[in-house]
Order: sequence, then C-alpha cells, then structure tokens
Amino acid sequence: MEGGREKPLRRIAEAFEGLAANSQTAPMEVDAFSRACSQVSVLFRCLGVAFKFAEMDYVAKVEDLSDASKSISTLNNLLEIDIQQDCVRRGGSHSRNLLRVKRGLDMVKVLFEQILQKDGNSLRDPASVAYAKVFAPHHGWAIRKAVAAGMYALPSKAQLLRKLNEDEASARTYMQTYIRCSGPVINSIEDLFNVRQLGIDW
Repeated sequence: MEGGREKPLRRIAEAFEGLAANSQTAPMEVDAFSRACSQVSVLFRCLGVAFKFAEMDYVAKVEDLSDASKSISTLNNLLEIDIQQDCVRRGGSHSRNLLRVKRGLDMVKVLFEQILQKDGNSLRDPASVAYAKVFAPHHGWAIRKAVAAGMYALPSKAQLLRKLNEDEASARTYMQTYIRCSGPVINSIEDLFNVRQLGIDW
C-alpha cells in the first residue's frame, strides 16, 4: 500500500518476477505458483462483466491449486499424480485446472501487450484480441456472443488505471514486467504438458 491505496498491478508484477526467477533454478512450487496467480484475480474483477466468466472460473481454479499445494509440492508432481490416477483431462482435476489458470495468465499477458501497443483510451480492441486469441477457441457460440456484448461495458483505460491506482508511466512499467516474467512461467507449464504428449488444446 502507498498512502493507504492498494497497488494490485505492482503486486502482480512483483509476484511473477519472483516466480520467474525461482523457476529458473528449481521446479515450480504449487504454493508459490498459486499465490502469484491469486494476485491476478483483481484484474479480471476490474474488467467488469465481459470477463466475469473468466474471473469466476479463474478464482475457483486457483483456489483448487492452493488447496492442492498442502499435499503436492511441485507442478511437475501434480501432473504426475493425475497421470497415475488417469484423470488429467477430467473436469475438476488439478491438471485441468492448472491448464485453465495458465490460460488466464496468457489472456492477461496478451491484454497487456495490446494495451501497450495501441493508442487511445478504449480497452475494447485490446480485450477483444486477447479473448479471441486465448479463450475463444475453447468457448461455444453462446459464451463468445455474451463476451462480445460485454465488451461494450468495459472500463476505459483511464478508468482501469484509476481502479488499479496507477498512472500511465507506472502501469506501463508493471505491465512490461508481467509480460516479461509471465512468458517463461506460461511456457514452462506448456512444456510440462507437451513433454508428456498431453497437448494444451483441450
């Protein structure tokens, strides 16, 4: 907190900076991963109705991983346990939830990239690109239609920054940090699935 104001964007950036640094030298811990991911929930909330589905789904999946961390140490172990129990792709499995959380992190990464690339105060184009790239291929027509309608209720970029208690300069710095640090984290999760020939497109 600074001057009594929450700084969620800074917390997100710092959490993933630490996660990325630690993942270079050791297997990623479920506890550290879920704690970092929990910081991102507030961003989905700030985006409003268009991403309400993502917020609810994401929060539930992160909570599941947090619970799993009490008995499972690393993401690698988490996946191996589900493979042994033949439940990797089963709804509600830790592995399936991990993939959903990874997707949420990826959406935020693309959203930040688009915000930094585009001029103007509207978030509709950045959010639409992020949704189309990450979530849309996995959603049916009804959800895609609802999200498209919700895009008109997105806050402006200025409104989002006010909710996050940031100015343009500080927001850009923290978004760049998240983009840089979330990339290796997302890639390492994809590698966990791909090296076992499980794919990530389900």
